[in-house]
Amino acid sequence: MSDQQAIETENKHPDPEKLSAAMAEIAEKSQRLVSEFLAKQAEDPEISDPDPLNIGSAFAELTTHMMQNPVRLVEAQMELWQQYYTLWHNTTLRMMGEEAEPVVSPQKGDRRFRDEAWENNELFDFIKQSYLLSSQWMQNVVHDVDGLDDKTAQKVEFYTRQFVDAISPTNFLMTNPEVIRTTIESGGENLLKGLQNLLEDLERGKGKLQIRMTDLDAFKVGENVATTEGSVVGKTPLMELLQYKPSTDKVAKRPLVIVPPWINKYYILDLRPENSFIKWAVDQGHTVFVLSWVNPDSELAEKSFEDYAKEGVLAALDMIEQATGEKEVNAIGYCLGGTLLASTLAYMAKTGDDRVKSATFLTTLTDFEKSGELSVFVDDEQIKSLEHKMSKEGYLDGRDMSMSFNMLRANDLIWSFVVSNYMLGKDPFPFDLLYWNSDSTRMPKAMHSFYLRNMYNKNLLREPGGIKIFGEPIDLRDIKIPVYFLSTREDHIAPWQATYAGTQLMSGQVKFVLSASGHIAGVVNPPAAKKYCYWTYNRNPANPEDWMAKAAQHEGSWWTDWQNWVGRRAGGKVDARKPGDGKLKVIGPAPGEYVKVSLS
Repeated sequence: MSDQQAIETENKHPDPEKLSAAMAEIAEKSQRLVSEFLAKQAEDPEISDPDPLNIGSAFAELTTHMMQNPVRLVEAQMELWQQYYTLWHNTTLRMMGEEAEPVVSPQKGDRRFRDEAWENNELFDFIKQSYLLSSQWMQNVVHDVDGLDDKTAQKVEFYTRQFVDAISPTNFLMTNPEVIRTTIESGGENLLKGLQNLLEDLERGKGKLQIRMTDLDAFKVGENVATTEGSVVGKTPLMELLQYKPSTDKVAKRPLVIVPPWINKYYILDLRPENSFIKWAVDQGHTVFVLSWVNPDSELAEKSFEDYAKEGVLAALDMIEQATGEKEVNAIGYCLGGTLLASTLAYMAKTGDDRVKSATFLTTLTDFEKSGELSVFVDDEQIKSLEHKMSKEGYLDGRDMSMSFNMLRANDLIWSFVVSNYMLGKDPFPFDLLYWNSDSTRMPKAMHSFYLRNMYNKNLLREPGGIKIFGEPIDLRDIKIPVYFLSTREDHIAPWQATYAGTQLMSGQVKFVLSASGHIAGVVNPPAAKKYCYWTYNRNPANPEDWMAKAAQHEGSWWTDWQNWVGRRAGGKVDARKPGDGKLKVIGPAPGEYVKVSLS
């Protein structure tokens, strides 16, 4: 930068005309949003529930138990003051030009303090370390309280972390050096742009903050995501069945059917050609079918878990037989789709239906005892609150569930965007994965209530006869077909130790594979990317940690290991089948119509 440019940067002031226009636009949007908010409050006074997440009772119980051991609290307080004294002493030394080791440092992977000023500037270094000491102290204090039941302790620790993340100095204008520097250099234009971004997100969320994580105009389903060539060959009120065009002359005799979660759209497995599991499976010689779930409205409010089995999985099997002439298939279930698949397979085993010859479960919970931090949102009080909310519309808005998922990684999925979008005034970068993540779906009232109460809350799926499908008490132990479990080591949604429990519930040959990374990146990991690794072991001891201790690590993607496994269950080879070749005629091109229905 030249001296003249530096002077211009140092003395930059906002353009008066631009400033006036921006403020007028902000005022107009603000007034409209406030009016809409007040109108909603008048329509539904229950909208302002002071404790919708049922946090108050958990922290009241925490306080009661803390007061029973005041000595421990005093000891913790004294330890904090000693650490602060050391921090003040070290900061003084640094201000005098001497070296001093940090009292506390950010954890590895904490990207909030990447700016050099957090290390090089004594004031910001003090702010950073002060925050880290206080946040660690708070989390340690609530973690060490005796007498809390497991669910209450988990809830307290989870929401303490939410508070700690929220008060990070990176989230405030005057304590974030990057924001201060950008504000000076731009003459405050970043703050004006950030305020405009904030109002646009509130407007799009109809009064609720709906943070934009990516450029929502950069993607269009069927044009640059969900582009693998195929056709819609079947349809029910709950799903469209997609069949993909073959890319090989010969294909596996047994078709492959994929049951994705209905909490999100199927195209997480078909984002771009280079990372599409669907395209890769087609290229391996599979006749691939995928269920594309409907984005339900109030008319489908009473659609049940059973309906998703009947009009989803079982209907797809009937359609595949018509399309290909094959009764036998290999099946994949992803996350919630895997839970549905497992339940349906148990019902099929009970009724003598043996059309599915192997099942692959991707990050799937079948035993919800250790289901991770998502369980903090599922207690009797919160379920009742959700059911009350769903009774009005007939469904749960997917954006409500998305916020719960985002809270599991609040620094990455909430606060980083607050800083970037609203304080730095940046526009989000186009990213297909985050576009998919923002493309939420609704969940019918009856189905979602059944799932929350019977799976997450009561954990009945693991119990023999705990759940009935079409009047039949099911037992996962009746599933005797070969099963491939794929879990991911850093999964915050379905922790791998919890998904591993499924290996103890099924009676056939079970292979468990653990991939590196998380719930999405660990699954969507094409071999060509040469990223991550995975672990295998040919036995399944009861304790997942015992499995991990003996597992062998392999470089690259689990996809190739799965292909070797499912290839042995392909039933031989036949000539490639195209959509429309069989008794089912093409309804329209993939990705169909259901997937294009958005919430906004």
